[in-house]
Amino acid sequence: MRHAPWSPSPSNSKPEPAQLLPRLQNHTSNTSRRPTTSLHDLGYAPHTSEIRIPPKAASIPGSDGAPAANEDWKKTLNLPAKDSRQQTEDVTNTKGLEFEDFALKRDLLMGIFEAGFEKPSPIQEEAIPVALTGRDILARAKNGTGKTAAFVIPVLERINPKVSKIQCLILVPTRELAMQTSQVCKTLGKHLGVNVMVTTGGTGLRDDIIRLQDPVHIVVGTPGRILDLAGKNVADLSECPMFIMDEADKLLSIEFTPVIEQLLQFHPRDRQVMLFSATFPMSVKDFSDKNMTSPYEINLMDELTLRGITQYYAFVEEKQKVHCLNTLFSKLQINQSIIFCNSTNRVELLAKKITELGYSCFYSHAKMQQHARNRVFHDFRNGVCRNLVCSDLLTRGIDIQAVNVVINFDFPKNAETYLHRIGRSGRYGHLGLAINLINWEDRFNLYNIERDLGTEIQPIPASIDKSLYVYENPDSIPRPISNFQKGQLPAAQVQQQQQLQQPQQMQQAGLPQQGNWQSQQNQNGQHNGNPHFSGGRGRGRGRGGYRGRGGQGAGGRGRGPPRDAQT
Repeated sequence: MRHAPWSPSPSNSKPEPAQLLPRLQNHTSNTSRRPTTSLHDLGYAPHTSEIRIPPKAASIPGSDGAPAANEDWKKTLNLPAKDSRQQTEDVTNTKGLEFEDFALKRDLLMGIFEAGFEKPSPIQEEAIPVALTGRDILARAKNGTGKTAAFVIPVLERINPKVSKIQCLILVPTRELAMQTSQVCKTLGKHLGVNVMVTTGGTGLRDDIIRLQDPVHIVVGTPGRILDLAGKNVADLSECPMFIMDEADKLLSIEFTPVIEQLLQFHPRDRQVMLFSATFPMSVKDFSDKNMTSPYEINLMDELTLRGITQYYAFVEEKQKVHCLNTLFSKLQINQSIIFCNSTNRVELLAKKITELGYSCFYSHAKMQQHARNRVFHDFRNGVCRNLVCSDLLTRGIDIQAVNVVINFDFPKNAETYLHRIGRSGRYGHLGLAINLINWEDRFNLYNIERDLGTEIQPIPASIDKSLYVYENPDSIPRPISNFQKGQLPAAQVQQQQQLQQPQQMQQAGLPQQGNWQSQQNQNGQHNGNPHFSGGRGRGRGRGGYRGRGGQGAGGRGRGPPRDAQT
């Protein structure tokens, strides 16, 4: 029997700051299950009966608790270049609060501003003041609207660096998301002296045991590994007052639920539990009823899909998909793209085809070794490569601002997977494009996803308006510059191309060749429509299926420099 998804009741109108705290008064005055003794031991203040949001003119507390006399400290900050791209109402429909209005420590504010944050998003406005009171939170908001900072900021505010205890546990479903979340904690809290540890499966348990001998305040990781550490009495969670689950719907699926239930037993009864996700199935409601105390419900999902993402589909026979993908590469102006397949085998096969077409490409899936996955994720995130082929491993929470195109090479089978996939583009209110390659067998899934999400996926036009997904000034996109010199392949790509050249993989190919794909390439040598990555084409083919190129026609038996490395 299929259960309908459950979600908190959406708020028809957002409360004003002055009205927010009285709504918590009844709860905070009757939280008999939440004694404040252990929180006092950790240096926390007891629960208050209201959230006091100071006016903007109020002084900002310094790192030592003393008020700041003025705002001269802001002038000393090393601020990044301002992101001038237009944003949608997904992140701009706020109540007008500033980060200073939450009375955060100055050292924390310094980290927030130096990370490029300017004003809180709607989910941050709703969640931060409530989380600071210690109340349980059940928050639902769209992908890419700032959910991670919505719980990391109050966590960093409440951490006492002088206490050498684990004070917060953040659970995530994937290793890549664990690395990303831990980096957010380190970036925002770099002036606080907070020690953050990330631990996931696929790495040596001994290294984690050694790291836990030193003070650790925040642990970010996947459930299985943390349960191992807690079960061996290596990770002491007995005085850990904050328990957070990001992508809670995935963590409360059948595969994770038993582990989550066991982990909760290691925490004190007066713990604070916070759940964040874009989708909430009935399993979340069951968990909330059993393990949370009158949670404060936040639901900002007036609609499921991001407003900045334009969605198209194209009916394509299976044997023509690679040919269609090649045409898309030649016609679209791609900054970075993520291409999804439904199986790990097809991920590697498609990555090989893309390199044969002459485009630089990474791939990632769950069967790869952890160090290889880490390297691919790091290099792609830093702009080393333009295209990434992956399985649903990277559908959860991965935030890469430069991705403006998502292509579903294999169409997903359910609305939840589709929603998380297309959410990799259009991050934080920016523009994005989602293109779905549909075959005859996918037509029913297309109809069901449109119905479940309440959206309409349009047929792809002959020409896609660039204003839907491309910004006039590419320099405004916050993408790190590659550190690789001209003619040098990144380590992740070298290793993957060595693996892809194995002949037995061609025999397993489920993606047939499409004749002379090269005729579909841009004649002017531009890469994915971007003139910054131009260069002549070499006639030879590299051993790894990577076509050599360069102004002098590099190629032959060796590999030419990737398009992304040319300037």
